[in-house]
Amino acid sequence: MARTGVLAALSADQERQLTALAREVSFPVGTRIFEEDGEADRFWVLRTGTVHLDLRVPGRRPAVVDSVGPGGLLGWSWLCPPHEWHLGAEAVSPVRAWEFEAAPVRALCERDPLLDHALLTHVATVIGRRLRAARARLLGP
Repeated sequence: MARTGVLAALSADQERQLTALAREVSFPVGTRIFEEDGEADRFWVLRTGTVHLDLRVPGRRPAVVDSVGPGGLLGWSWLCPPHEWHLGAEAVSPVRAWEFEAAPVRALCERDPLLDHALLTHVATVIGRRLRAARARLLGP
């Protein structure tokens, strides 16, 4: 796996432990990967393609608030109780990714506080960037 995004935030040993839990998946264009308020039981590191993150808007199509591309982390709600998606996600091009089930990753984090800290720090950075991106998109030019 390429050392970008979340993987670059880890030591070589932490990366090895985490990637041992990964499996390769793909999503065709138009696939709804997850829905807002659904159970957040996994996450992905994108290898190729683009995924739009969106927010439900009553009476309208979901509003796109950010995009995730190669190397990006798709999904952070798996890490924070109550483990429900805060946004929806849709593949807007063919996507190949590494998928991680949340429960084994959370168990790994419980056993390795340094890995837990590295993941939490990276996820907090992602959340902050996504909040800024969502604000910019929703407020417009």
